Amino acid sequence: MKKRVLAAIMAAMMVFSLAGCSGSSDKKADDSKKTEGSKEDAGDDQKEDTAAGKKEAGKEEFEETEIQVFIAASLNTVMTELADKYNEKQPNVKITYNADSSGTLLTQIEEGYECDLFFSAAQKQMDALEKDGLVKDGTRANVLNNQVVVVTLKDSGTKVTGLENLKDAKSIALAGGSVPVGKYTRQALINLGILEKTDEPDAITTQQISEALGGVEISEQDNVSKVLAAVVEGSCEVGTTYYSDTYGYEDDLNILETVSYDLTGNVIYPICQVVNDEADELQAKAAADFYEFILSDEAKTVFDSYYFDTNVER
Repeated sequence: MKKRVLAAIMAAMMVFSLAGCSGSSDKKADDSKKTEGSKEDAGDDQKEDTAAGKKEAGKEEFEETEIQVFIAASLNTVMTELADKYNEKQPNVKITYNADSSGTLLTQIEEGYECDLFFSAAQKQMDALEKDGLVKDGTRANVLNNQVVVVTLKDSGTKVTGLENLKDAKSIALAGGSVPVGKYTRQALINLGILEKTDEPDAITTQQISEALGGVEISEQDNVSKVLAAVVEGSCEVGTTYYSDTYGYEDDLNILETVSYDLTGNVIYPICQVVNDEADELQAKAAADFYEFILSDEAKTVFDSYYFDTNVER
């Protein structure tokens, strides 16, 4: 009898032991599945993090393409640096600049020159382009402000101290009326009472200005860079240019006057994407991407370093 009871107890213990082993095995299998699942989830998360990191670092690299960017002459130096910075991220996008007076650039676009972006030194030319229906909807934005300055070579001995006694100059380099800096200068001379009032200051001729200044010699230039060159080279005693154009010439030039906005009004530089029917999808996409780069904080820092004022309402 005792043997039977003992046998029954041992049999029961074996059953419990087997059940325990089975449960332990199942638990290990479940844990193994959980571990494998965790690894897979971690792998997916890592892939997502990597993708997000790439997206945060910059958009996907474009295939080779070229965009045409028309810029006011006063932007040439700073935009060259910005193109280099952009190409660090997008090396396959070739940026071709056409730098000239905003009036000349407007005419070229209206005549059918291929253009993806237009960066003007004044609102008038942008207004005209928009009226022509050549500004892509929603892409017009104010980027910069600038300021007109009267400059001369250091040690020039000029008697001129600013616009009010510009008549004392032996010779003046002045942009034409269709050039924004030329228009701003004319507006300032009107507000000072040197030129007669008119609603179209850009229509005032160089000859009329010379006569108002007592017959002083004026060399008319067709963009602001040529005005600067005329003064730096010494062919003209003084000239009116932008403050940003004095960047790099600090050892050569004296700023005689920084002209007040009360006289010129704000010197706003707007940009837009231009309607370009010749552009393929890749070119249009690259142009839109470079446009966004110009409006970025990174670009803003570069503009500031070149004496532009980026504190404008866009």
